[in-house]
Amino acid sequence: MPGMSEEPRNSRIQRQVMQLILDRGLRAGAPLPTESELMEDLGVSRNSVREALKALQALDIVDIRHGYGTYVGQASLTPLVDGLTFRALARDDRDAGALAEILQVREVLEEGLIRRVTATLTAAELDRLEGVVVRMEAAGRAGRPFPELDRQFHELLYASLGNALVPQLLGAFWTVFRRVCGARGRPDDPSPELTARRHRDIVTALRARDVEGAQRAMAVHFRGIEARAVRESRALG
Repeated sequence: MPGMSEEPRNSRIQRQVMQLILDRGLRAGAPLPTESELMEDLGVSRNSVREALKALQALDIVDIRHGYGTYVGQASLTPLVDGLTFRALARDDRDAGALAEILQVREVLEEGLIRRVTATLTAAELDRLEGVVVRMEAAGRAGRPFPELDRQFHELLYASLGNALVPQLLGAFWTVFRRVCGARGRPDDPSPELTARRHRDIVTALRARDVEGAQRAMAVHFRGIEARAVRESRALG
């Protein structure tokens, strides 16, 4: 059937375009060859080139700027965020499993990562984390949620690793979780005051260079959020 042979062909052209980008060492923001040049280089039709580029745009591998040309994209995790958000929202609204899965993956990542940074964080880095917690505590006393401070804390915590993928990956899971919670209209965190206290416990363990204590404090933080999500789901049911 036509549909069965069309998909592999389109996929093959997409891979050829990606290989061309790699072979030519093109970086994010660099212009791609024109459609005509791609047709000639790959030996395919204009329509095939356009379909491949549209598919790669959805993956943020290319950036089509109408009237200007096609450029190498950022290859961000946006497609992952969109896919995970849809996957979670497509499940039964009363099913806390989707949220729990997201939290469990992030928890495993952070428990492993915090072991790496506990012994290496500098006094200045610890002071920056302390500053975020102080602001959390002020917001907590006022009963104000502080999702952006929460995100800032976790980004600062692992900045010293120098791994650009870490904040992107953790940010992706953070964004998915917030989107799902927002779409379902349920609170996703314990009280702001309790959340601040749990971050304080993390910093206390870090200052003591207590690897096991830091991992435990991180686990308590995530499991508190997970328990709240489960309770809210049951209440909605």
